[in-house]
Amino acid sequence: MQPKGTEGTLKVPSFNFIFYFMIDKNKVKELALEWLKDKEYFLVEATVDNQNKITVEIDHKDGVWIEDCCELSKFIEEHFDREVEDFELEVGSAGIGQPFKVLQQYENAVGYDVELLTAEGKKMEGCMKEATPEHFTVTVLEKQRVEGKKRPVMVEVDKTFGYDDVKWVKSIIDFD
Repeated sequence: MQPKGTEGTLKVPSFNFIFYFMIDKNKVKELALEWLKDKEYFLVEATVDNQNKITVEIDHKDGVWIEDCCELSKFIEEHFDREVEDFELEVGSAGIGQPFKVLQQYENAVGYDVELLTAEGKKMEGCMKEATPEHFTVTVLEKQRVEGKKRPVMVEVDKTFGYDDVKWVKSIIDFD
């Protein structure tokens, strides 16, 4: 039974909606690149998920300082209004032992040992010899038959890969 005078009306529950604006990944990337300009750091990745969690990864050939991550975080945060854009911000290094994501990481690894997994699923270790925008070369040890020897011997061989030929490449961490 409905109260008098409300016949034919439908009672609908009320909802409170909280609207927030999605943060543009390109704006975050531009801000990070602006801060990184004239610094030896480089941008590895900038992402924004559907909950407005911003993640910015930077790197440097000699490692990343926490103070610089804090400065970059403050710089990015200054360019957004928390009253309009509700967000979470995380700025950090690309991470030791994580797969490379950008060319500069490959270039910084030249002369150092790396591990890689080919697209066919074969794992290899070797020394990064070269990295160009088109490909990279790793010197690996491989058993080969050598003329005049009865048994195969370990020989250094250069293997060149296109970036699409591997699933991942990462630095080998040596604590010695």
